[in-house]
Amino acid sequence: MTRVLVINGPNLGRLGVREPEIYGSTTHEELAEMCRAEGLRLGLEVEVRQSDSEADLVAWLHEAADTRTPVILNAGAFTHYSYALRDALAQVGAPTVEVHLSNPAAREDFRHNSVIAAVVSGSISGFGATSYLLALQAVASRLEP
Repeated sequence: MTRVLVINGPNLGRLGVREPEIYGSTTHEELAEMCRAEGLRLGLEVEVRQSDSEADLVAWLHEAADTRTPVILNAGAFTHYSYALRDALAQVGAPTVEVHLSNPAAREDFRHNSVIAAVVSGSISGFGATSYLLALQAVASRLEP
């Protein structure tokens, strides 16, 4: 079974209580369980991690690069300015998907730019928790022979 790493950045551990009108009422643990269940359905072993620390996220991307593990990344606010994440993500060498619960293009101006978009296989946003399930389906389709 192919392992997929789902990485969630700052403030995503607060899902369910943080601005539910934007991010929904699903908690991070519920989201993680949804991802693991969809992964099993797709024949993927899904590991979900969350940190508010940029250093943790970079280290996890280095781990994925070293093991050629596909990555789904919601970098949160780091999406818009973390060149460290961008550079780490560029090294992965396996399918990578940028994911967002909301649609950044429909929000504040500062959210319109993604410094990681140019180095991922694709981006999915605006579908709430379903964005993650779509991202897992995209990764699975990239792995099929």
